[in-house]
Amino acid sequence: MSIEKKNITVNSLEWFYREAQPDNETDKLPVLLLHGLPSQSHSWTVIMPELAQAGYRAIAPDWIGCGLSPKLDKRDFPYTPEAFINALAELINSLEIERFYLVVQGFLGSIGLQYALRNPEKIERLTILNTPISTAAKLPWQMQQLGIPFVGDMLTQDPLFVDRTLEKGSRLTVSDEDLDVYRSPYLKSSAAGRAILAIVQNLDLKKSMAEIESGFKGWQQPTLIIWGIKDPWLDISQAENLANICQNGKLVKLPEAAHYPQEHWSGNIIDELLLFLRRTEV
Repeated sequence: MSIEKKNITVNSLEWFYREAQPDNETDKLPVLLLHGLPSQSHSWTVIMPELAQAGYRAIAPDWIGCGLSPKLDKRDFPYTPEAFINALAELINSLEIERFYLVVQGFLGSIGLQYALRNPEKIERLTILNTPISTAAKLPWQMQQLGIPFVGDMLTQDPLFVDRTLEKGSRLTVSDEDLDVYRSPYLKSSAAGRAILAIVQNLDLKKSMAEIESGFKGWQQPTLIIWGIKDPWLDISQAENLANICQNGKLVKLPEAAHYPQEHWSGNIIDELLLFLRRTEV
């Protein structure tokens, strides 16, 4: 099952996204997969064909400023959570997606949670992989330093910061083939580094986490939480608390996985995800 690389212009923004479609027509809702920092939609390329094979249209965009989406000047795109939420809403509308399954991971994936909490009628079921979900979450130093004036300017112009961040978060060595994809935007233009710097500087995690923590108290949609418990940045207690709060929440722990579980534990994730999507009752 192949993955197509596509672009779509939504108002003034040109999004890049990957899409895997089933061979035959299906009445199943699509699955939207949102990546974290400093990742891109490439992180879903093992999972997407499996979803398509099972009859689900799988769509994974690169956030604005990431991957192959445009690296705009902050005067043209402010890189705030509100700007990302509004842009995501416009993208979903332009793709003519009325209702869907949402899968999020990582820092930036939390923006997908804010969208979901504001648009629950759009979300059939929600899956969360190692994403900040409570006021206890803090941006790790590995990412904080990318937003420090002068220091961040230097760090984000060194493509090796991608290697260091992904491998620190994964607690594993990332393949050279994958790192070539993740480094590529930073090798082509200094704008990629400036975009990441702007994202980190404007993430406003404290405010976002307050909205997420409060919002999930009334959340009713079926929710699957898959958590790599070796995550160096987000403690398993956050996932446990959310599973207890959600009326229809289920927590699956991956003992050997860390912050980017879809990178190295995709088999475990696709098994749990397909079981979750197929269940008639949750």
